[in-house]
Amino acid sequence: MTPPHAVPVPARPRLLVLRALGLGDLLAGVPALRALRRAFPGHDLVLAAPAGLAPVAEATGAVDRLLPASAPGRAVPRTLDWTGPPPDVAVDLHGNGPPSHRLLQDLRPQRLLAFAHPGTPEIEGPPWDAEEHERDRWCRLLRSYGIDADPADLLLPRPRTASPAPGAVVLHPGAGSPARRWPVDRYAAVAAVLRERGTRVVVTGGADEGDLVARLAEQTGLPDTDVFAGGIPFDRLSALVAGARAVVSGDTGIAHLAVAHATPTVTLFGPVPPSRWGPPPHPRHITLWHGPEGDPHGDRPDPALLRITPAEVLRALGGLPDPARRPGGGDTP
Repeated sequence: MTPPHAVPVPARPRLLVLRALGLGDLLAGVPALRALRRAFPGHDLVLAAPAGLAPVAEATGAVDRLLPASAPGRAVPRTLDWTGPPPDVAVDLHGNGPPSHRLLQDLRPQRLLAFAHPGTPEIEGPPWDAEEHERDRWCRLLRSYGIDADPADLLLPRPRTASPAPGAVVLHPGAGSPARRWPVDRYAAVAAVLRERGTRVVVTGGADEGDLVARLAEQTGLPDTDVFAGGIPFDRLSALVAGARAVVSGDTGIAHLAVAHATPTVTLFGPVPPSRWGPPPHPRHITLWHGPEGDPHGDRPDPALLRITPAEVLRALGGLPDPARRPGGGDTP
């Protein structure tokens, strides 16, 4: 995949996919991206997504080049730095409404694949289902246009980089909003028990989650070698997750990365239920959810999330099978 610069004009037709969201969103869209790759093998597949996700896009094996595009929160970018002729095909995997539809329509693609919306009646796509799982949603969109798509096609190749902490349990206290962040002191309680049992525990955090990571490391007494803060490079994070005994986190990107590497997970849900963002059914993936559904953008941990206790997390970890591996990735989703 070419570096994330302005897209040059290739000799072959171009297919533009809009998904200018985060790590978890991109990984949930992998089955749809691979379906498009199979359906349009002669096209240059361009993904409009944040520049920092270029290594992730490359790891999918479905994307030829990344067109940097992002906006605050989960908003639609105002413009795309598109050059040359219009795309042959444009696909809206970003959302369901006029902002993302119009952004792509402004490029005058020959074909636009998107969900139907009253604000853009000229698009004759399938209806949107707000309760649908994210992986299923985008595969259904493509199937409605005659493109075969398998929601289970989500595994990534095993990283070439060696894990910096093989066999450790990874704790990730961060998430995109405070509503989805289980309290640090509860992660610390889990870490304390695991370490008493002789299990290595490491902590990860994104570029803006240094305070969370530092507080958890301090409360747990972790050595610096077991603290991975500041948004470590994707190849190292991917290797850490792929080689982990398990990953414990909220509903956030690292949970999706663990699923993509067939690493056992315990994912703490609230305020959004796992029926919309959870892992596929498999004994190595355990979701904890008490409901009810709440505001995913709240400024404090959601009450549903707070109903999960450290004892529940420890029981879930004890119920996980040993990690199953195969060359090039996990066995099945």
